[in-house]
Amino acid sequence: MSTPAWIGSYRIERLLGAGSFATVWLGHDPVLDSRVAIKVLAENWSHDLRVRERFRDEARLLRRLDHPRLVRVHAVGELPDGRPYAVLALADGGSLRDRLAAGPLPVPVALALLDEIAAGVAVLHRQRVVHRDLTPGNVLFASTAEGERVVIADLGLAKALAAASGLTARAGTPGYMAPEQDDPLAVVDTHSDVFGLGRLGLRLLGGPDQRAAGVPGPVAAVLRRATAPRPRDRYPDADAFRAALRRATRRPGDPGPAGAPPPGTRSADNGPRPDRVGRAVHRDRADHAGRADRLVAGPSGFRRGRPAGSAWSGPLPWRSSRWG
Repeated sequence: MSTPAWIGSYRIERLLGAGSFATVWLGHDPVLDSRVAIKVLAENWSHDLRVRERFRDEARLLRRLDHPRLVRVHAVGELPDGRPYAVLALADGGSLRDRLAAGPLPVPVALALLDEIAAGVAVLHRQRVVHRDLTPGNVLFASTAEGERVVIADLGLAKALAAASGLTARAGTPGYMAPEQDDPLAVVDTHSDVFGLGRLGLRLLGGPDQRAAGVPGPVAAVLRRATAPRPRDRYPDADAFRAALRRATRRPGDPGPAGAPPPGTRSADNGPRPDRVGRAVHRDRADHAGRADRLVAGPSGFRRGRPAGSAWSGPLPWRSSRWG
């Protein structure tokens, strides 16, 4: 695959990744002196009008939702050969798939990440959109002034709920897609994304094997319900899943109602929540084990750090150093 010199007004620096449907390039805007990710439809799909329209639909959907928990679209265009491309905000921290490849994560960090992923999917569900392909490769990390934020990417298979029920082509990634996604006549709705969240939770927590140190039993129960074979046995949507996860990690006697973050702080998308989890966790590091609730109520911005003996190289909520 040859590297194009330019795509539109963006100078291409290098390849970021390639998949079955698209290729993503690192581009530079010489006018604004900023980097972007440019997603281009793969050549082998360039003559399929349905795939081309799906590609454009993804860009339109992300543009319409325009939320910090979702990858943002700056512009769209078309190559001389007719292939569409989308100019996206650069998620410069890589993907969850990359970080999991480095080794297992500390349980509190895994729970904090799962909470943030659920918050991003909840943005879609409140707009009556189902993602249908929640995988570690579609969970990205972007630098912000506050540290680092989890963002949801690749809405190429996303559907409005009004159009996602019945006669829907098989779509999703094996290992993460709900059973009903393998049936073109089945109803695919927010329950299907809850299954994907549950599978992500299992991947983040290594099973989870309840014998593994630090994995609370109630968390394992939440993930079992989320991955139930029958959709009606799961949580109805990402908000319900997230609330259950928070209840499962909250200790008796903690302030505030079950599933609610501590008062006096705010979130960009759903009311009060801590803006600096690292401070709260730092105060309690002596009895840190098993207190994942302090992290599950974590911020949209994580911090980077590495505890001794851990393969985790991504952001840790209790570190105070800025992501570089």
